[in-house]
Amino acid sequence: MKKFFTIILFLFALTSCKKAIQKHEENLIVKAMTDGQWVITSFTTNNADITTDFGDYKFQYLNDNTVEAIKNGNIENTGTWQGDINAMSISANFSNVSNPLLLLNGTWLITDNSWTFVKATMTVGNEIRMLRLDKQ
Repeated sequence: MKKFFTIILFLFALTSCKKAIQKHEENLIVKAMTDGQWVITSFTTNNADITTDFGDYKFQYLNDNTVEAIKNGNIENTGTWQGDINAMSISANFSNVSNPLLLLNGTWLITDNSWTFVKATMTVGNEIRMLRLDKQ
């Protein structure tokens, strides 16, 4: 019986450690995203380069899962964002917007990243969107 309780205790400890590690990883993602402003340095849709449409924008990700779209120094719109470490994705939603911000709405699959850049893709119907965000 003592062995049984030891095994149960060990399994509980492993589960707790795994949750703590995952929470730590999520906290690191939030810190990386919220520390500084981001700019879109590349945006293509079906291989058409429309990066210049985002030229006047900077994005500030906040701890409360909101993101500010800052155009020419002024907050133009506030949306929401969510990172998913398990799915290697980030989602964004800006309400009541038109292009180019509308093109950011949805779930992006992260294809490459570091502390200072994120590359991601999203497929909407037959349209393939690719972006690169760089930290300023």
